[in-house]
Amino acid sequence: MPPSSSSFYSVFDLAIPHFTLKTTFIISYLAVALVAVAPLPSRSINITAVLSPFPDFSQFTSLLAPISSDLAGRTSLSLLAVPNSRLSSAPHLSPSALPDVLRYHVLLQFLSLSDLHSLPPSGKLFTTLFQTTGRAPSNSGSLNLTRDPRNGIVTITSPYSPSSNATVLSLVKTLPYNVTVFSVDNLILPFGLDLMASETHPNLGLNITKALIDGKNFNVAASMLAASGVVEEFEADEGGAGITMFVPVDDAYADLPPAVSLQSLPADKKAVVLKFHVLHSYYPLGSLESVVNPLQPTLATEAMGAGSFTLNISRVNGSVAINTGIVQASVTQTVFDQNPVAIFGVSKVLLPREIFGKNPITTPKLGSTAPPPEDDALSPEGSPGAMDGQPSHLSSPPGFREDMQSNAAASGVRGSKFKSSIVVAVFVCCIGFCI
Repeated sequence: MPPSSSSFYSVFDLAIPHFTLKTTFIISYLAVALVAVAPLPSRSINITAVLSPFPDFSQFTSLLAPISSDLAGRTSLSLLAVPNSRLSSAPHLSPSALPDVLRYHVLLQFLSLSDLHSLPPSGKLFTTLFQTTGRAPSNSGSLNLTRDPRNGIVTITSPYSPSSNATVLSLVKTLPYNVTVFSVDNLILPFGLDLMASETHPNLGLNITKALIDGKNFNVAASMLAASGVVEEFEADEGGAGITMFVPVDDAYADLPPAVSLQSLPADKKAVVLKFHVLHSYYPLGSLESVVNPLQPTLATEAMGAGSFTLNISRVNGSVAINTGIVQASVTQTVFDQNPVAIFGVSKVLLPREIFGKNPITTPKLGSTAPPPEDDALSPEGSPGAMDGQPSHLSSPPGFREDMQSNAAASGVRGSKFKSSIVVAVFVCCIGFCI
């Protein structure tokens, strides 16, 4: 006997609350899951903006200018800042030594006050930005932080030079999981750094144009450098931290596609392209081969602004690879290498994407070998993902890691979209089950 209409509606009324409660729980759970897998925006660090509200650190802030690009490329760090009153008693530092001393005051991870409070009495080593330069022997680019359990004082010492130390005075500023600034009472000096030298290296007086002509395979580059006038600037930079040049072989210019005409560029842009081939520091081939932190600023970075005109240097298939974002070249030979100048031949003209766009524009000649695989197919032997907190061997003077971060962000978005699709599919199935 079929149920009466009144009994039917009573059963339906009982089912509704059950359906609603169950569905509400599932929707709430999946909403939380969707939020959990959503990609979070990364935050690069403008350390000048962080310190600008604190006038007592104005002198230290101005000193950070040579390494501002290094810091802008980071998303997590702790800065040990010295107040103006304490800087007056600091030792005189040569212009060539100052950047590395400042890098020694940048810990490559975010530390909160609670992290300092939990430090063991025996101390804990933290890697600094100076360790990434390759100029810190052994582990001397690290700092040891200890906390005295009796009075809570946190002391920072150089592991190879205990007499160089500082005490944490206070927390100045914190942006959670991004940047922390601690006030310290003294500059900490790296072990073995020549602090008083007027220049890190004497000027060699090298005639770069002649060295390229003598190299037999760099006549086009030598001609462009001489005509542009920037070669004099390069030679002036031979002192101090030195320079590392990547010079395209003659065939590289012949292989440029018709859309790329270097000679038709305005003189100022042509000079930027030439500066894009030069790092403002001396790196022998061994340092390039052991790269872990790959994004390197160039002389064009210094001319055009932090974070722009950088080169991504890695080790691919046993060779040093240089990626501009639209062109990947490889080091083919060493033209000249005497501290503080290194000149390497490269297989392609390094075209900056800031001028030539973001789409690949190099096409191989008919019958030539296949082009290198796309960026995400490469397998750098010194992959940054394998760092595990260990010191790297090549610096970023003065900035790096932007491309790495953008590639990692893109991968993260793809992964998040995939996970979100799965969650949505489960959501639909659960609703169908409830109905």
